[in-house]
Amino acid sequence: MTTDPEKNKMRYRNLMLHILCWALLFIVPLFFHSSEENWTNVWHRYMRGLGATVSYLMVFYLNYLWIVPRYMLKKKDWKMFLLINVLVLVAGLLTVDLWHVIINNFMPELADKGHRAGRHFSRIPRYFYGSLVNILFIALAVAVRMYQRWQHLEEARKEAEAARAEAELSNLRNQLNPHFLLNTLNNIYALIAFDQNKAQTAVSELSKLLRHMLYENQQDFVPLYKEADFMRNYIELMKIRMSDHVKIDTNINIGPDDSTPVAPLIFISLIENAFKHGISPQGAGEIKVDLNQVDGNITCEIRNTCYPKRSNDKSGSGIGLEQVGKRLELMYPDRYTWEKGTTPDGKEYYSRIIIKKEES
Repeated sequence: MTTDPEKNKMRYRNLMLHILCWALLFIVPLFFHSSEENWTNVWHRYMRGLGATVSYLMVFYLNYLWIVPRYMLKKKDWKMFLLINVLVLVAGLLTVDLWHVIINNFMPELADKGHRAGRHFSRIPRYFYGSLVNILFIALAVAVRMYQRWQHLEEARKEAEAARAEAELSNLRNQLNPHFLLNTLNNIYALIAFDQNKAQTAVSELSKLLRHMLYENQQDFVPLYKEADFMRNYIELMKIRMSDHVKIDTNINIGPDDSTPVAPLIFISLIENAFKHGISPQGAGEIKVDLNQVDGNITCEIRNTCYPKRSNDKSGSGIGLEQVGKRLELMYPDRYTWEKGTTPDGKEYYSRIIIKKEES
């Protein structure tokens, strides 16, 4: 969202641009003369033509500040057409007659004797030329105003998209907490049936995870080392209910002070998915979790033996991976890759996410 200092800076920049353009338009004609020409003659000719430049200024800003915003942008085309015609006529009179009247009566030393004698341009060509240039400045005013309107609409669209994305992300986070909790409670429920001591340990481990979720998941980003600790704790919690026939290989190479920012709980659904589908009905399987960070690029790869979910398994509704995709798209647009699928023999499922470092 554009802040007030940014808006003020933009207004100041636009003001400076207007001043620079008009300063050039007023000053440049002074330099169009031959080196042998007397400076007094140059100045007199410049002052005689100043009326045209003033009329261009008037035409531009009357359209830019009043006619276009009030009539064109509000679809009052016929009123705008009428006003523009009147404006072109008045500006032509200012250019051709009024300025010369002012020159001849108040600054006679600048009067163009040739103009009064009719030796240069007749009135009709002067009117035509002045009107043509004024129309060009009207078109310029319309173009500038329409471009600024497009900029404002584009800025409003981006702000609306940002607000929508933030609301959607917040909604995803709110969904993730109960989804994660439900799956974990299902695991603890399964433990109670055959090992109450392990179930009590699992509850203790769960409290550590919930503490992380309550305080860290409300932020957009957390240090990578905290997320790595959360993943380790979750895997330890899941190990409690696993048999010795399940091989779990954890390779989390994240330093204890690695503060690389990462979206909280972005990888946890992948680990949940591995435990859900990587264990056979007989309690055997293999899961491998790799997490590392090199030069700001975060890579998380998870592989597990592939056992499709059983029909009587109520451990989840399958929304976890869908949430991962949505969160990646919202938080890392054009900065991530996600490869997932089963190996050709169908025995192993893999999921590999690479989050690329943000360009500075």
